Amino acid sequence: MSRPGDVVPFSFDLSLLVQRSVASLYSHLVTRPTGRALRLGIESQIGELGEACVSVLDFTQVVVLDYSCADEAVAKLLQRFLGPDRPVDAYFVARGLGEQHREPIEVVLDRHHLALVAERADGYDLLGFAAPLERAAWTVVEHARHTTALSVASSLDIDASLADATLGALASRRVLLSVPGQPGAVRALSTLLSVS
Repeated sequence: MSRPGDVVPFSFDLSLLVQRSVASLYSHLVTRPTGRALRLGIESQIGELGEACVSVLDFTQVVVLDYSCADEAVAKLLQRFLGPDRPVDAYFVARGLGEQHREPIEVVLDRHHLALVAERADGYDLLGFAAPLERAAWTVVEHARHTTALSVASSLDIDASLADATLGALASRRVLLSVPGQPGAVRALSTLLSVS
């Protein structure tokens, strides 16, 4: 299955980006100003790319992440690309999350009613705020990789219109991708990362 031509993968090693952006120990993402500098650096690079992208936020080399930095660098970054005034269509996937990263990220995502796809060694998770039906529908899409509202409705034993509305809500929150020209069809963000 080929990746849609209008969405390109784009990776950010957060420790390297913060090393270039702020004068602090690069593996420690602490303080709100550090998070703000990191977020602005990511926004700038996405803006320079100028096209729809899936951006990998790589935490692999990050030793410490505090709540204020997670709020600035993750929650506010996601918020910037949710609204109709977003500079480009950007989707985000977190990579290399350890327990020291997950708690602050989950807390700030819940607080702002945001969700984020996270890569793990054996698959993907949906972090943050999601209703049980949204989480179940996202899981069906992630396992199927590319599917339709009718298939999700069948898998979850729900009405097709409810499945369609749920998938639409998840697509608007940018944790899955609506397939252009195929009403009701969606695909997992992971498919954009695993296709060469």
